[in-house]
Amino acid sequence: MTSTRHDSTDTAKRPPGSDFARLTQEIKAAGLLDRRLGYYFARMTINALLLGAIAVTFVLLGDSWWQLLTAAVLAVASTQLAFIGHDAGHRQIFRSHRNNNVVGHLHGGLTGISYQWWVAKHNRHHANPNHEDHDPDIEIHALAFSRAQATTKHGVYSWITKHQAFLFFPLLLAEAAMLRISGLVALCRNELRNPWREAALQILPLAGYLTAVFLVLSPVKAVVFIVVHQGLMGVYLGCSFAPNHKGMPIIAAGERLDHLHKQVLTSRNVTGGRWVDALLGGLNHQIEHHLYPHMPRPNLRYAQPLVEDFCARHGIPYSKTTLRHSYAQVLRHLHDAGAPLRHPAS
Repeated sequence: MTSTRHDSTDTAKRPPGSDFARLTQEIKAAGLLDRRLGYYFARMTINALLLGAIAVTFVLLGDSWWQLLTAAVLAVASTQLAFIGHDAGHRQIFRSHRNNNVVGHLHGGLTGISYQWWVAKHNRHHANPNHEDHDPDIEIHALAFSRAQATTKHGVYSWITKHQAFLFFPLLLAEAAMLRISGLVALCRNELRNPWREAALQILPLAGYLTAVFLVLSPVKAVVFIVVHQGLMGVYLGCSFAPNHKGMPIIAAGERLDHLHKQVLTSRNVTGGRWVDALLGGLNHQIEHHLYPHMPRPNLRYAQPLVEDFCARHGIPYSKTTLRHSYAQVLRHLHDAGAPLRHPAS
């Protein structure tokens, strides 16, 4: 993947005595870049069993409003599948580019997110996190992540940005649908390689999903089931990614930082035990993930104290906080960014 190539290429270009090279030596000596196939096979088996249980429950319950609970559980399962697709996109699972792609495309089809479109977008984010000119994750029509961005909003986007701290979580209800739509738009614009394969991976699973829902449920229940499933999946995805960079320093246009500082200064870790790792798919170790995108997910928690200690020894600010405080920081930042629209200069 592009992000992995970017990381390895940058590493090769850095002088042997650079800070990042010394940190990488410590990481490699600890075996933290080694593959963890057993972990991923176990995780994928659990996900497959969960999907199977959801399918059986869906059929047995039939045309019942209790299916909304099934939709909620399916939202959790879908997000966990998306985490596996994310890891495959970074070549965390296999060394083989092809094998990671097979897993990634499969999980993309199951979640409705175009794997090829998402990987290209996500790699641009990893190359330049929180960069005003290059990070697609801070180029969102309805949100502003700096006061300067807020002043560029017009019409309905201006109103949303003005109140974005209060609207942030409700807006996440549309996140899963927007990811699905973005992949379909890229397909229609002929922006994806092998468009027939991409069409099959996006359209056939969607057709099967809609057919199953409308066959088992009445039209009203079917629509509500889809809204609950996609809405909660969007909230879960958004709550997993939002704490990582939102509210962290923005790199101004034209500003350049070396890889180590760029990734550490713009990222935030979320503290907690293994339950947080499972809940957020390992994305709570965002600093370590951005420094080593190809590091397998279960190794991130072991890399964390090494990276934090290294940053302390070299005077590099290392940000970490609890899950609750991370959301508070995000909302405070969004509220501040929208200030020019609430209090325009006279």
